[in-house]
Amino acid sequence: MLDIVAVCLVLTALMAYVNHRFIKLPTAIGVMAVALIFSLALVVLDGFGFARELHDAEVSLLQSIDFSGVLMQGMLSFLLFAGALHIDLSELKAFRWQVGSLAVVSTVLSTLLVGFILYLLLPWVGLPLPLMYCLLFGSLISPTDPIAVMGILKSAHAPRELELVIAGESLFNDGVGVVVFSLLLGMAVSGVAPSLGQGAELLAHEAGGGLILGLVLGTVTFWLLRSVDNYQVEVLLTLATVVGGYALAAKLHMSGPLAMVVAGLIVGNHGRALAMSDTTRRYVDMFWELVDEILNAVLFVLIGMEVMVIAFSGREMIGIAVAIVVTLLARLLTVGLPVRLTPRSFNLPAGSWKVLTWGGLRGGISVALALSLPAGSERDTVLALTYGVVVFSILVQGMSIGAMTKRALGAGTNKTGERH
Repeated sequence: MLDIVAVCLVLTALMAYVNHRFIKLPTAIGVMAVALIFSLALVVLDGFGFARELHDAEVSLLQSIDFSGVLMQGMLSFLLFAGALHIDLSELKAFRWQVGSLAVVSTVLSTLLVGFILYLLLPWVGLPLPLMYCLLFGSLISPTDPIAVMGILKSAHAPRELELVIAGESLFNDGVGVVVFSLLLGMAVSGVAPSLGQGAELLAHEAGGGLILGLVLGTVTFWLLRSVDNYQVEVLLTLATVVGGYALAAKLHMSGPLAMVVAGLIVGNHGRALAMSDTTRRYVDMFWELVDEILNAVLFVLIGMEVMVIAFSGREMIGIAVAIVVTLLARLLTVGLPVRLTPRSFNLPAGSWKVLTWGGLRGGISVALALSLPAGSERDTVLALTYGVVVFSILVQGMSIGAMTKRALGAGTNKTGERH
């Protein structure tokens, strides 16, 4: 384990250096691009009989890493807590129903749209998938990833309210997507569809329980932070909240992602404002910013390297192209169109529907969920489709969202879209 961690950190540091020194892309996108180019170069060289030992070493490294377990049981709790820590709860409350509707309703509708459309289209490209696996793909690809897009939106000077809605939606729809995926996976494995009441009960236990657990964790941590004034102890308390809270959520079969988001919101708002000194606040912010940056970089390097162990055929490449179009179409219909048709209800600048549609990036959670499927040809197909959509999302959408934001929002538009 120590060797694996050492190799991952060394590779991540080197690729982050190459990106910062020469490529100068946002860190998450840049390190993934470098890792992907490096891995593809090894594949090509190996095909010509060169660098075989290096190729085999990378494949061996990736096979020794349980990507799904590392992300879902390790990294995800830290990333979601760190992301929620800097969301202003008072601002989020002003957009609570917008964020809630996009995170819950749009994610469920997108799951259904992607699943049923791909079930109809994939046989035409020679990749028939059972309906349940198409729906599983829809559930794992519908949640968006805030990691790569937020920095780009800030550099593009996107309005604060748009940043807030994108970040809030992404933080909460991760939890919703995981719950829906778990429900569908249970149906696929058992072969028995739960009744509407059983499904609602499971959803309430997982999602509702996660929200309540997060509220309890955040409140307890807040009171503990308020009773001491020592930045070392207080940083340790936040760390314990994440590690212990996520483990407790798993034991109780509640949504760990949702628990971490709620706990992060409470600690980041009430905790920072009422329970921390200026010194503690500075150290807590720096600690979680570093954790966030390091884990994000490692995660995106691993995503880029995963291309080495995923089999692609000509049919799957066509299937990936179809999946990309369908995923974007579902995002447009379930997010972009409602925002476009009801601008006063969403209270966002004109053109925001374009940014929300194109800025719905997919990331490591989608790949991790695909890897958690039972072994078989269906899993291999879903994994290839997922990886293709994620890579397109991060590299193509991620690198163009800044320009898209500037063009879509323009200058001098108010929230209802009228020119000043």
